[in-house]
Amino acid sequence: MSPDELPTTFTAFAGFQRVAAGTKAQVLTQLRERGDAAACLVFDDQTGEQLDVDLRDPKAIETSALEAEKHEDAPRGVGRPRLGVVAREVTLLPRHWDWLGRQPGGASVALRKLVDDARHVHADRDTVRAAREATYRFMTAIAGNLPGFEEATRALFAGEHQRFSDLVEPWPTDLRVHLHKLSAGGWGGA
Repeated sequence: MSPDELPTTFTAFAGFQRVAAGTKAQVLTQLRERGDAAACLVFDDQTGEQLDVDLRDPKAIETSALEAEKHEDAPRGVGRPRLGVVAREVTLLPRHWDWLGRQPGGASVALRKLVDDARHVHADRDTVRAAREATYRFMTAIAGNLPGFEEATRALFAGEHQRFSDLVEPWPTDLRVHLHKLSAGGWGGA
């Protein structure tokens, strides 16, 4: 299963203690049950990014979503319908555009095939990179002031699993366990 196909899970911390984990709905429910949920930090386990979460009552959120939906149902203007395609600028040399123009299906089809092939060929390398980046984002947000942070970061990006483990060993248990979980794919089969 590629990282793009993994179900997204979240983990919440109050200080260095893990207080909630699971899907977004599960984490929000667990946080609403806590009295100090506003002091918690919530992280996406796949990317390591800290999230801003809306802890309001689910009924209020649902009402807001219904209001937004009413605006989406408004009559559409002229132009192509939205099909999930994102148009962005790609800068290539003329020889690249010439080659793409000669491909069956045109430039867009050829570029999609090239991207899919590259994703397949470099899947292991991309998994290692993504795990290290997610670990780094999480570490920076929650452990940036802990002793050994810089050295642990260097060990992470150098692929030195044992050194990384040794450096985070004195850190709080929940934090250390979560770091090992996030970094597991970053050791390249080591």
